[in-house]
Amino acid sequence: MAFTERSARTRAEILAAAQRAFAAEGYERATIRSIAADAGIDPSMVIRYFGSKAALYTAASTIDLAVPVLADDPEDAAASYVRAMLDRWEGGRNAAEAVLLRAAPTRPDAAARVQEIFDQEIVPAVRAVRPDDPHVRERAALLLSQSLGVVYCRYLLGIEPLASMDVDTLATLVADAVAGHLTAALPD
Repeated sequence: MAFTERSARTRAEILAAAQRAFAAEGYERATIRSIAADAGIDPSMVIRYFGSKAALYTAASTIDLAVPVLADDPEDAAASYVRAMLDRWEGGRNAAEAVLLRAAPTRPDAAARVQEIFDQEIVPAVRAVRPDDPHVRERAALLLSQSLGVVYCRYLLGIEPLASMDVDTLATLVADAVAGHLTAALPD
């Protein structure tokens, strides 16, 4: 195996271990030592590859949310958005999101990243569905609040009965709520 292949594999192993640690323990409780132990390397290697715990956290919480292109019809848009969001979490492709969302309540940089995702991905997706709506940002904020509520309760906190609810039932119910956020009359 070439040196660069081995370096890339080591970097990926450190990143995966960091995502597990930050998602499970949060930024404050996760340590370089525990991340290195999980990756099977010396702690100095974590610093060599990432420079600091903060830089490792930034790399571990980098997200490409990939909000689906939403349909013109608000009900179809809501259903496709919710299904994509749930599929991502159900399929375990959420490590960076879990890291970011666990840290956001206590770390201003993580909260700022959530705001950035909102501004760059959620608002444009809602604007595509409601291009002439003066309340696009409000609707996008309601959509995000619904999404985060489900994610925190089902996936991060394991609140019952939401945690064990059939995913198709959940998708239908949440899509109905999101469609309401996209279509409800809002005051001027």
